[in-house]
Amino acid sequence: MSARLEPCVSIDFDSSALDEVVTKTKDWALMHGVCMRSRQNFSPDSINFAPFVLVPSTFPKKEFEKAIELQTLVNEMIYRIANNYEFLKTTLAITNTVDPFTAQLFKIYTTVQEEGVSQEECCGGLFRCDYMLDRDAVRQVEINTIASSFAGICTRVTRLHRFVMQELGHGDKLQQLPENNALEALCGGMLKAWEIYNQPQAVILFIVEDITYNICDQRFHEFEIRKQNPNVRVVRRSLTQLGRGGAVLDAERKLIIDGQEVAVVYFRCGYAPDQYPSADGCEWDARLMIERSKAIKCPSISYHLAGTKKVQQVLAEPGFLERIFDNAEKVAKLRDVFTGLYSLDLNEEGDRAAEMAIENPEKYVLKPQREGGGNNVYGKEVAEVLKQLKDNPERASYILMDIIQPPLLRNWMIRPSTQPMLVDTLSELGIFGVIIGNSKEILHNSMGGHMLRTKIHTANEGGVAAGLGALDSPFLVDL
Repeated sequence: MSARLEPCVSIDFDSSALDEVVTKTKDWALMHGVCMRSRQNFSPDSINFAPFVLVPSTFPKKEFEKAIELQTLVNEMIYRIANNYEFLKTTLAITNTVDPFTAQLFKIYTTVQEEGVSQEECCGGLFRCDYMLDRDAVRQVEINTIASSFAGICTRVTRLHRFVMQELGHGDKLQQLPENNALEALCGGMLKAWEIYNQPQAVILFIVEDITYNICDQRFHEFEIRKQNPNVRVVRRSLTQLGRGGAVLDAERKLIIDGQEVAVVYFRCGYAPDQYPSADGCEWDARLMIERSKAIKCPSISYHLAGTKKVQQVLAEPGFLERIFDNAEKVAKLRDVFTGLYSLDLNEEGDRAAEMAIENPEKYVLKPQREGGGNNVYGKEVAEVLKQLKDNPERASYILMDIIQPPLLRNWMIRPSTQPMLVDTLSELGIFGVIIGNSKEILHNSMGGHMLRTKIHTANEGGVAAGLGALDSPFLVDL
């Protein structure tokens, strides 16, 4: 049975008091951009408030600070992996034979490597490392290296919860809500990359979906860039638009859109197979063109591949971190937050892991090489899927992870067009990171703020953009 944390304040309200504070907070969210477009009733001219929990969730201060302190080391780990062609080639060799999407990404990576990339050319990483509590200690769930979302909205959720705490008469507890500079940090990272590119007239390109539901979060990034530097212009294009002639590469490998040179490419799309839908492969052509260009990619294809589940699983194996770092202290700090991860390749090791999960499926999560939420397999389905994949090479496209059992916390979940629900919840902490470098050196490395997502404890996944979770803030306590 999962442990339980106490709410930061009393959440026992009579119906009148609950209605008053919820109505005010919904209006605050709408007026301050804690919003998304509806997937059920989409209109480009309307938005709903994003799901949120009413009061911030209790989180151990020591573990929050550990995750914050660790982020620059996580950034460095991804940088080292992304600049190690042989490591990526070896680690993803089997995955590339059974997962067409990863194979296509790797094909682009190989193409640009063979064509030659200057050691001075920079790449950028805007990451988010996700953790859950397990026995009061943070454990790494995954590292997102492409399209890490909600840095824009989560800074406003911190302010929303400050408003709620004051409305409930707990203004004296505001110091336990940590400051959150996620939006400023990530946009500052893009502007740092723009400065390194050193072309004052060049623009920053956002790669976006054909239909964007998480529009407020994306626009907050755009507007923050303009706020920090009014001389920098942001343009938004989909991979389909670029692949249909919306961009060209000149003889000097400059990426040109509508006559404008692109300094930085920020991907908010391109992490899932359904984002490359055209039969003629024009989206893949666009991705290759971007990768060939001298524009600073956030992320480059190598950073994208460094964030795959297979890389995460291999790094957790004994001895592999030592290949990345020659510093025992760094290795120990990273390994301290790892949980059990197991290969499912078609060999004795993979067979043992599969049998282990078939016998006790509730203890494991089955994870494919996918981002975006809603892809993992839980519970009895773990055994069913693994039985179906017996002797099937496709099994190697998954990894197995120990289930993390975070403590439960009672809270009110607020969603559009539904009544508030008092439910048991569990949370996932995300720490943002920014890194810029070339193959010779790191030019910038920083922690970039945080976010907290919370879900009903019976839900298997908690992606807000995927409609499975709610936005939250950590309320730091000493346990």
